[in-house]
Amino acid sequence: MPTLIDGHGRVIDYLRVSVTDRCDLRCTYCLPQAFKGFEEPANWLTHEEMARLVSRFVALGVRKVRLTGGEPLLRRGVCDLAARIKAMPGVRDLSVSTNATRLDRMASGLKEAGVDRLNISLDSLDEACMTRITGRNCLNEVLAGIRAASQAGFRPIKLNMVVQDGVNDQEVMPMVMFAREHGLVLRLIEPMPVGDTGRATTGRNLSALGDALARELGLVPQVLGRGAGPARYWQDPRSEMSLGVITPMSQHFCEACNRVRLGVDGTLYLCLGQNDQVPLGAWLRDGATDADLDDAIHAAMARKPERHEFQERPEKIIRFMAQTGG
Repeated sequence: MPTLIDGHGRVIDYLRVSVTDRCDLRCTYCLPQAFKGFEEPANWLTHEEMARLVSRFVALGVRKVRLTGGEPLLRRGVCDLAARIKAMPGVRDLSVSTNATRLDRMASGLKEAGVDRLNISLDSLDEACMTRITGRNCLNEVLAGIRAASQAGFRPIKLNMVVQDGVNDQEVMPMVMFAREHGLVLRLIEPMPVGDTGRATTGRNLSALGDALARELGLVPQVLGRGAGPARYWQDPRSEMSLGVITPMSQHFCEACNRVRLGVDGTLYLCLGQNDQVPLGAWLRDGATDADLDDAIHAAMARKPERHEFQERPEKIIRFMAQTGG
């Protein structure tokens, strides 16, 4: 079986694909309210081009694919693209990251397309707090999306909560109780200094908070199966709820990194916290053969950075999170 190995001996088997850099929200840690620097639609890869690039990664050993954005459900035909990727031999796990504002209308279609899992952004259960963070009163839409996903049969459903000091950190326990009530996986995430918005966001040390919550709630350490990423998890023995923490700042997990990212224009980003990138989309449009693309991917893996420098050089990444793709 083909295997992609980077220059530090890590197996790269996970590809995140941004199908659009547009979003219908303006979360304070992601995009500025007045941001207009989106990629021109003419530079977006078509679904056919996107599928071709993904197929090269799958042929070389990628087994997990996630569709991201921006907000991926804004892109027309995303269910068709998902079905196309899921049908590729070798794809074990296909997931979607979404803010869920459109999920109530699309959950069934995503399930029928073969999507295995959903990650849903939800930073607060308080309407005013949610509006402050996202720039829009969208809480009811997101909650409706979560209900629709559950009714469509998605298991597990992961909630991603970016915990900001003095903004929504008081919402952590209500979110835990919500996840317990509905049998969800709640993942607490430290904000990263990506773009001006990320650098302006102050997070909490979630390594310490996760340990404290586990003790207080009687949670037990858990190892999740398929699709599990960098989070540390605990299981609630009294319900189906799991709690995870993702700690790129207080306890980085770069030594176990298994992923790379494709932007909507086909740019390959080798690290979320570095500037290393490869213009695969441009080369594809210039007539690159599959063999050319495979060679370029192998060469890129050889120079994938060992780790981010968020602590040492937080000013380094000027692009915004939505431009890289989740």
